[in-house]
Amino acid sequence: MKKIIGRVEKVHLIDFDIAEIDAKVDTGAYTSSIHCKKVQETSIDGVRHLKFILLDKKHNHFSGKTFVFKDYFVREVKSSNGIVSKRFSVKTKVKMANKTYKIEFTLNNRSSMKYPILLGRKFLNKKFLVDTSVSYQTQP
Repeated sequence: MKKIIGRVEKVHLIDFDIAEIDAKVDTGAYTSSIHCKKVQETSIDGVRHLKFILLDKKHNHFSGKTFVFKDYFVREVKSSNGIVSKRFSVKTKVKMANKTYKIEFTLNNRSSMKYPILLGRKFLNKKFLVDTSVSYQTQP
């Protein structure tokens, strides 16, 4: 049975040690996205890694910590205005509705957006039904 969620939900980003952060549920977006800064590829012991910092100083969950992923991808993403761009993408875990799920986030500058996290259809599919008239229907 699918869980009913609202247009905004609290999630726990397990690998980033961030609890109860707001995420916008967007059935119009295919991919999920998270706000990052200073995204760069680097070499550690001859192996390519991806480094980035989550969120902004103005966000109450900002830690300034640099996260490093060995396994990452480059995805083509079409924005809401139809422009296709390449973005780095990482696979991680998110806890939502008292259950832990695997999720893939594209890393993007979302500083102009109200919510630092966007949950797209690829993640939502076969797990949730979205009621856009409500928010905060689950606990992380």
